[in-house]
Amino acid sequence: MGNRLYVGNLPFSADEQAVRELFEQNGRTVAEVRLITDRDTGRPRGFGFVEMGSNEEADGAIRELNGYEMDGRALTVNEARERTGGGGRGGGGGGGGRNRY
Repeated sequence: MGNRLYVGNLPFSADEQAVRELFEQNGRTVAEVRLITDRDTGRPRGFGFVEMGSNEEADGAIRELNGYEMDGRALTVNEARERTGGGGRGGGGGGGGRNRY
């Protein structure tokens, strides 16, 4: 298990400091908190990533905080997975290649 966690269903009022404080409970070490915002509007997207100090601390945070209610929303906390290709952007490239006799 890695020490980078995905945190979903965050209330839009949550900021990085509040998330850090939540994950630092019970003596855990938080290396970094990064909340994702919309590229165009700058508004929070309701999810982010927390990097814990160790795999053991990440395990404990998942056990204790997955389903934890923050401002009326049950958090989703699990191990972050690397993004895979695809994602719906890019594209085109079709057309061309018509054989004319």
